[in-house]
Amino acid sequence: MFRPLDWLLGLFSLDIGIDLGTANTLVYIRDRGIVINEPSWVAINRRTRQPLAIGAEAREMVGRTPADIVAIRPLRDGVISEFEITEAMLDYFIKKAHEQMIVPFPRPRVVVGIPSGVTEVEKRAVYDAAISAGAREAHLIEEPTAAAIGAGLPVNEPRGSMIVDIGGGTTEVAVFAMGGIVVSRSIRVAGDEMDEDIIQYARNKYNLLIGERMAERVKIGIGSAFPLPEERTMTLRGRNLINGLPQSVEISSIELREAMSPSINIIVDTVRDCLDDTPPELVADLMEVGICLAGGGAQIRGLADRLEDMVKMRVWVAEDAMTCVARGAGRVLENIDLWQRSLTGLHRGSTHH
Repeated sequence: MFRPLDWLLGLFSLDIGIDLGTANTLVYIRDRGIVINEPSWVAINRRTRQPLAIGAEAREMVGRTPADIVAIRPLRDGVISEFEITEAMLDYFIKKAHEQMIVPFPRPRVVVGIPSGVTEVEKRAVYDAAISAGAREAHLIEEPTAAAIGAGLPVNEPRGSMIVDIGGGTTEVAVFAMGGIVVSRSIRVAGDEMDEDIIQYARNKYNLLIGERMAERVKIGIGSAFPLPEERTMTLRGRNLINGLPQSVEISSIELREAMSPSINIIVDTVRDCLDDTPPELVADLMEVGICLAGGGAQIRGLADRLEDMVKMRVWVAEDAMTCVARGAGRVLENIDLWQRSLTGLHRGSTHH
């Protein structure tokens, strides 16, 4: 039935795609591109649990707050662990996206990317958080599907395509054909686990206690999954666990590769496992088109080479890999009828509030 009001709202609606990530939250606005890319951190008052800072400002406070303030990540392993705080964070990002528009729009339509392994309860939590944060209509899409759409893979065609989306909390591997997922794997090993590997390595080898931010910095600086043409070094700074004094240690990219290998090996094995279960016709397609890497973790040096060496087919990193999920979520809203099958449960538009 034609509803003039819905049609008018659709005409002037703000379409927002959100990649609600464990490490970073990205917001895509139709015709504007990525407008927000901030860490998924919230600083709260320990006693009242009221949010005091969100995003980049909260991330700066990590490990530097007084006793009554704590900086936390409300999502762990791609799952909402703190519902009210996630809601406050979503609300903040949606309002911030709104403020960037010259003309005030009615409440936006939102598509949120979620990990493929989440439960119905977790889906409901994300959906409710988006609606409570002011969305007129909320849809959920599985992250590997959003990443594949954002990377420009032909997911609606009969031929097969494959995405490996490595985020902060989860790695999603999926093979697509005819607009649906044929085989998929979702593991809670990704960027955060690599940071944890580096922290453990520094502790075991150098008796050095380093923080998450230091671990992430060296991972981005010299981390790799495959021998580099020119190996590099970087300084680790932390506290000596024996005498309790500050200490700095020079670490090489070779050592760092060894440190990160447990997580990298799990990701490589998961890709092989997914290929093992893929029908032979689709494997033949993949041998032609290759495997696409997306997400922040796809930017680890030599990861494509390492996978290529293991699976014996072309592996390539998507253009602007970090933003694939947010861009894919936004593209879905541009033609929601085409992608209706890709949206997952609980996606009926809501007009309450």
